[in-house]
Amino acid sequence: MPRLVVADGSVEALKWLALLLMTGDHVNKYLFNGTVPLLFNAGRLALPIFCFVLAYNLARPDTLQRGVYRRTLKRLALFGLVATPAFLALGGLWAGWWPLNVMFTLLAATAVLFLIDRGGRPRLVAAAAVFLVAGSSVEYWWPALSICLAVWWYCRKPSVPALALLLASCAALWFINGNFWALAAVPVVAAAAHVDVRLPRLRWAFYAYYPLHLVALWLIRIPMSKAGYLFF
Repeated sequence: MPRLVVADGSVEALKWLALLLMTGDHVNKYLFNGTVPLLFNAGRLALPIFCFVLAYNLARPDTLQRGVYRRTLKRLALFGLVATPAFLALGGLWAGWWPLNVMFTLLAATAVLFLIDRGGRPRLVAAAAVFLVAGSSVEYWWPALSICLAVWWYCRKPSVPALALLLASCAALWFINGNFWALAAVPVVAAAAHVDVRLPRLRWAFYAYYPLHLVALWLIRIPMSKAGYLFF
């Protein structure tokens, strides 16, 4: 199987594309009550692309030695907590809190990959436990964690089983999304490998953007709801 190599600028471009798709999806969900199919379908690509960017970066050489996992875990946990009040206030959650926001999805995936990368039977058992338990409580459930695992596996050692797991995991999002649009993220990522986008990396932009855009949507939603313009 061919090795997947994506230029750093192109990886950053994928991240911004996913942010744009996610924002459109959230505008549709929280302000238009999910009545714009184009925004909903396009938004199904955001999660797989986010998973790719995370797993691709974590699969880089010496990630473990450079302490990348620990730094990523801390940032995802911090901004996941910061985003939680606005995420809860926007509603649409079971019992008012479930599932946890996507930052915790990426946090769980990072923890699983960290334990696998460290190796040893006890850590592999712990990775399986985190996968099973966390997958039940985060956005996009186990398929999202499987996408991260598949991308990381393929980037470390390209193989048919890794690619098959990626495709199966994206297809499994049908149970959540109600469609197979998540699979469209695969050719988008593959195309990015053939494009060298010159885009600087803004390390904290993604982390800060997530809670900020949720707060913005919540503040916009309040007057719209009072004026009766929220749902169409």
